[in-house]
Amino acid sequence: LPVDGRAAGGWVVETPCGNLATLAKGTPLATPTVILDPGHGGSETGAVGPNGLRESVLNLAVSRIAQSALEANGVSVLLTRPGDDRVVLTTRSALVRKLRPTVFVSVHHNASPDEARNSPGTETYYQHLSPQSKRLAGLIYEEVFKALSAYQVPWFGSVDAGAKYRLNEQGGDFYHVLRETAGTPSVIAELMFLSDAPEEALLERPDVQQAEGQAVARGILRYLRTQDPGSGYVTPIPRGFADNGGGSQGCVDPPL
Repeated sequence: LPVDGRAAGGWVVETPCGNLATLAKGTPLATPTVILDPGHGGSETGAVGPNGLRESVLNLAVSRIAQSALEANGVSVLLTRPGDDRVVLTTRSALVRKLRPTVFVSVHHNASPDEARNSPGTETYYQHLSPQSKRLAGLIYEEVFKALSAYQVPWFGSVDAGAKYRLNEQGGDFYHVLRETAGTPSVIAELMFLSDAPEEALLERPDVQQAEGQAVARGILRYLRTQDPGSGYVTPIPRGFADNGGGSQGCVDPPL
């Protein structure tokens, strides 16, 4: 949990639901090289496939695979949620600001595509003012797209699929976890379209989840250990400014 300061009898922390609480004791965390953020969780399921596969569960499974692959290569990793728990966006971004890892990647699966495609509709979003974030997004996109291209299914995606940014009405980054983690190269990875039945069928397979997680890890490792520029960069199509969730409404904190 992010620590905001000392208080009588303990430490003031930000809870998973974004509230403040005082804890008498806890285990301090060292700054990891990578923070992986399995999107959604708990009562906030994210997208749900036609056959009932929940994005929150899938995001966690793929993040754990990426974590294992990175740790096998000597890279320290922290997950924003180790289980199927709801964690609001403000707590996720606060954790990044407190720990300042080298890399932050939020793992997601998409819904509501624009069109049928003949190749995977993978998307990665980067901080529009950060060349480092852009390179990270291009490397993750490159690895995930290549890994998924081995599968032959009717793909779906956005017209502007690729590595891109998205802006809000004020001209800043639209997505909270990119906007509020400025200073740390951060990326949102939308790996596949869970709302597409053929893609959901793939995502139910452990080998496909392995392929996704390993690809995310390879992209991060290349960012850390090479100067490769990445690829897949596109000019984004404006998408509007509707809220995309992740707030605290209806959130219930677990026992701390």
